Amino acid sequence: MSDVLLTDVINGLAALILLFAFVMVAGARMHQIIRAYTLGSLALGLLAAAVAYYTQADHIYIVAILTIVLKVIVIPRFLDYTVDRIKVKKEVEPLVSIPGSLLICGALTFIAYYITSPIIAQGSVITKNCLAISLAVVLIGFFVIIARRKAMTEIVGLLMMENGLFLAAISLTYGMPMIVEIGIFFDVLVAAIIMGIFAFKINHTFETVDTTFMRRLRD
Repeated sequence: MSDVLLTDVINGLAALILLFAFVMVAGARMHQIIRAYTLGSLALGLLAAAVAYYTQADHIYIVAILTIVLKVIVIPRFLDYTVDRIKVKKEVEPLVSIPGSLLICGALTFIAYYITSPIIAQGSVITKNCLAISLAVVLIGFFVIIARRKAMTEIVGLLMMENGLFLAAISLTYGMPMIVEIGIFFDVLVAAIIMGIFAFKINHTFETVDTTFMRRLRD
């Protein structure tokens, strides 16, 4: 595979990651948002595999496999199980309307490209265009955390931010040392499980996972 074709493949997968981040913002139901996270994570795993093919680095192939197993299979199934188990309304209930959220995320994407454009202009690696998308996904994930009412959507926003940071690590350094990558994957899995358990406990105690309700609690 030529470098030009491989660059197009990597840029296309990075664009899909950004596209599915917007789909998550536009999602009106929890399972729809989890499906978008799953597909975005699949694109991230395939991008890591493409980088592994380019660099001929075996440990990045392992990272790609771990990404797909953990973020495409394990975590989405756990999130689906948690959403079904707590039996809450599955509509998202955003603090900012979905059209307004999309406009804000479009502005965040523009800001990400503006900030990273000097770095991209001086870069020579085939993944240099992924840097702007990784920053945009991190900003969009942060926006989801502060603009959604339910704890479950905030968990997905945090996982989205982690995907953006992972994409930045791949695009800047072609992956971190294997032991660091495995440690990060383990942390992400444990964090997702703990946050899911917290959401279950919050719903069991207050009969809601609306975090705006909990902000009004006093001693």
